[in-house]
Amino acid sequence: MTLKGKTAIITGSNSGIGLGVARELARAGANVVLNSFTDRPEDHKLAEDLGKEFGVVARYIKADMSSAEECRALVEQAGICDILVNNAGIQYVSPIDKFPADKWNAIIAINLSSAFHTTAAALPMMREAGWGRIVNIASAHGLTASPYKSAYVAAKHGVVGLTKVTALETAEEPITCNAICPGYVLTPLVEAQIPDQMKTHNMGREEVIKKVMLERQPSREFATVEQLGGTAVFLCSDAAAQITGTTISVDGGWTAL
Repeated sequence: MTLKGKTAIITGSNSGIGLGVARELARAGANVVLNSFTDRPEDHKLAEDLGKEFGVVARYIKADMSSAEECRALVEQAGICDILVNNAGIQYVSPIDKFPADKWNAIIAINLSSAFHTTAAALPMMREAGWGRIVNIASAHGLTASPYKSAYVAAKHGVVGLTKVTALETAEEPITCNAICPGYVLTPLVEAQIPDQMKTHNMGREEVIKKVMLERQPSREFATVEQLGGTAVFLCSDAAAQITGTTISVDGGWTAL
């Protein structure tokens, strides 16, 4: 599944799932544009090292995904966008009646509205090139719900809906749009939570992972960023040319319950 000659923009990609997806796209030969809201030397070094590792062109472009203007500017500054991966996201947990309005607005902006703005900016480029792939990183929470995550669940359901609309609007063109719905993924952020959970529940590492953190994931195993990246590569390949407007769950059976 070669993506040589294609250019991929991955939002929220200087760590975690976004970086994992970027690495697998680069491994498949795609040039990549990394992104986050910071503009540190280490961000640009990350892109430089990625490019050297896989022999592709890799750049880092700073853009705040809570800003509609910066979302669109990211795509415009990249100059080319064959593959768009909308991954940027944040989380906040609180009961609805106590949920801070600013947190709600930020989650909707970054997790949902950013995907609309980047897609709107990328589609003309894809149409001009005669080929395009849009991969939205949704969540198991785009298909089901959990208490105290109203903004996140609403946003991810919205991402799934946006995916379907984008697919229908491009159905007669060589452009596809799909959503990957991960369950719990082993990222540095999740890894850092394990010691605290072990103390709270007085359990060993494996026990707290299986009985507490992965209680809703039937496989009792985390998905990996490499697996999500591999799924993205597949969706960008010719083998997936007739897959559009759908969701692929990488959740260890969570949404089968």
